[in-house]
Amino acid sequence: MHLDHENLDVYKTSVDFAAWAYALCKGLTGNNRFARDQLLRASQSIALNIAEGCGKAPAGERGRFFQIASGSARECAAVLDILERCGAVSPDHTKTGKALLVRIVAMLTRMIEGLRQVREDGAVYVYGNENANEQKSAESP
Repeated sequence: MHLDHENLDVYKTSVDFAAWAYALCKGLTGNNRFARDQLLRASQSIALNIAEGCGKAPAGERGRFFQIASGSARECAAVLDILERCGAVSPDHTKTGKALLVRIVAMLTRMIEGLRQVREDGAVYVYGNENANEQKSAESP
């Protein structure tokens, strides 16, 4: 038995990233502990917000949780950039994590854009002034 969010590729990929981040963080100690803690929190936040968003009925509210998840993914990328720049991890070491984050952000972006579209099958809306002819008739002698 599964909950609906467990079937989403973006959720599965976010859990994969959280597991990858956890493994990376095992090697971060000393001065790197603050970045380690931030990476662990943000990586978990991605999956948690996707799961929570799937439980929200209004599209706007669901989209807000997906936006938070996307922000957390970008935050993880920034932590990896900082760790790399400070020499705590090598670029080769972060490549896998960055690839997962790129996929997550791309999927979330498409999901958010999909929630913003208004869809009505077969409906055509035309704007016009219904009284335009009446005004012309009243003005002419």
